[in-house]
Amino acid sequence: MPRLLLATNNPAKAREYRSLLKDTGYELVTPVEVGINLTVAETGSTLKENARLKATALAARSGLLTLADDSGLFVDALGGQPGVLSARYAEEQATDRERLDYLLNKLKDVPREKRTAQFRCAIAITTPGGLVDYYQGQCSGVIALTPSGEGGFGYDPVFYLPQRGKTMAELPPGVKDSLSHRSRAAGKAAKALRRLRNQQAE
Repeated sequence: MPRLLLATNNPAKAREYRSLLKDTGYELVTPVEVGINLTVAETGSTLKENARLKATALAARSGLLTLADDSGLFVDALGGQPGVLSARYAEEQATDRERLDYLLNKLKDVPREKRTAQFRCAIAITTPGGLVDYYQGQCSGVIALTPSGEGGFGYDPVFYLPQRGKTMAELPPGVKDSLSHRSRAAGKAAKALRRLRNQQAE
């Protein structure tokens, strides 16, 4: 079975992608699992650019087809912040909880009806030769007044889905996988990977 390198060593994200891409015909591996220690600076001004930077660098280093993503939370009342800086919101080494507290403090005077937001994800799949394809997904919601739920990671505890009556962190993994921004982008990527795998098998 051919290998697909996931450009992440985040266990939660790797676990999520292994679920989302389980039927593509690829063995999903992480950089640490193939002996690669490479930090790629996310200097792009868009999610797509950051995903491409990570995917191309790791594909060149590993010689493997590589999938990288960049995701962000875009809050309308904050002019789209934190956006591409979502993972580095607050201080550089801030914890998830510290980023949540920082975000909620920024929104403390914003009424519930104006706390609309979107989770967005851009995936780049890159060959070792540098060919790149992109897949994107989005999920709309509202920033909750307080965090709730133990599942997921990042901003999931404050991303409230009115149609579900729950935050992203309160959803069972299977339900989250069906509607998250990452799952929507990964669904498009999975179709492309299956097509590529079928071509390789011919």
